Amino acid sequence: MKIKIKEMPIEKVLVRPMGIHRSPVRPTWIFRLLLKLLSIQDLRATHFTYREIGMERLGKGEPCLVLMNHSSFIDLKIAATILYPRPFNTVCTSDGFVGKNWLLRAIGCIPTRKFVTDMALVRDMLYAVKDLKSSVLLFPEASYSFDGTATPLPDSLGKCLKILGVPVVMIRTYGAFARDPLYNNLKLRKVDVSADMEYLLSPEEIQEKSAGELNEAIQERFGFDNFRWQQENGIRIAEDFRADCLNRVLYKCPHCGTEGQMLGQGSRISCGSCGKAYELTEYGYMEAVEGETEFEHIPDWYRWERESVRRELEQGSYLLDVAVDICVIVDTKSVYRVGKGRLRHTAAGFHLTGCDGKLDYVQKPGASYSLYADYYWYEVGDVICIGNGDLLYYCFPTEGGDVVAKTRLATEELYKMGRRDGGRRAAGRRASDKMLDRAAGIG
Repeated sequence: MKIKIKEMPIEKVLVRPMGIHRSPVRPTWIFRLLLKLLSIQDLRATHFTYREIGMERLGKGEPCLVLMNHSSFIDLKIAATILYPRPFNTVCTSDGFVGKNWLLRAIGCIPTRKFVTDMALVRDMLYAVKDLKSSVLLFPEASYSFDGTATPLPDSLGKCLKILGVPVVMIRTYGAFARDPLYNNLKLRKVDVSADMEYLLSPEEIQEKSAGELNEAIQERFGFDNFRWQQENGIRIAEDFRADCLNRVLYKCPHCGTEGQMLGQGSRISCGSCGKAYELTEYGYMEAVEGETEFEHIPDWYRWERESVRRELEQGSYLLDVAVDICVIVDTKSVYRVGKGRLRHTAAGFHLTGCDGKLDYVQKPGASYSLYADYYWYEVGDVICIGNGDLLYYCFPTEGGDVVAKTRLATEELYKMGRRDGGRRAAGRRASDKMLDRAAGIG
């Protein structure tokens, strides 16, 4: 899927009228049916099946909050099929509305900015379940998994569940990541896909639990490891491109420690510095072509990279400093390419400069618990997105090798390190709670 991009000086973009907030609409039966029909071909190709667990507890016309793990582009097709004919509104990233605003509004999409405090979002979700009597589909991870394991969930999720006060249902997919992992440039593998749809929490159970207890319960249910699932179930992936671009995730050589010199091609990934190569087997294991296999499990390799980043942060040696192409979005007509710049990331946070001196943006480490980072974003390139409620900056690195995954890891570790201070953590929770209350109109 591509996106419309227009070249425009940043000073002209910033004076364009911002899009006004619009309340979500309940999707009509024709759009619900259309979504289901458009999903048939892909789901048939994956021999899709699903199970319902405890769903008899949910009333036929009772709105609910549907939480779904985020694996690949097939997720919405799965939801549209197994939720049909139940009306539901989908929370999705605001850049998805570019060039197709009317259509996404009509099918019930609610725009939000990833990893940015969005007070209007909770209000829109509350409007959907209470006024429209429509369910809400939410991908709480807010971003695709890089290594096939769960990504962090927002601390505000438990509070959101209490504000909405509706039943919570979970859709968990199997095989979706293996079929179309984000790193693999949208190349589809022949893998069967299935899902479980389970009734998790009733309104009464939500009322009885604290926001913290709800967070823990949801976090536990969102624990998964797609490569382990493949291995334990003997899922064979024989495509000869299965390791293409795997260097986006495994950017650091475990043998010599060099970063940015890994190359994933065919079924192998190798280091351009020391020459050591690893085979990604048909059953999801890593095997050294020669010598010791440091990590046979990709999530273990990725976890080691995370630990390495954390050590760099603690030692004060972590640094990202790369040239970038910069785009911004101020309306749904186009993505605007505003010029070139430099993105710097340290323990002090992000610093983006560019556009011939007209852009200077600073973002502190405590701004977000994770980072909107993506591979092959709308077929444009790998992207790091930073910003706030006013404006998002989409930064496409043009040098430095594979830096996207490391930057996301560093962002997450910096946030966790900043929360070591119990006072700051408690204050942050109180501030977050107050914002959610105001957004919902109950404070």
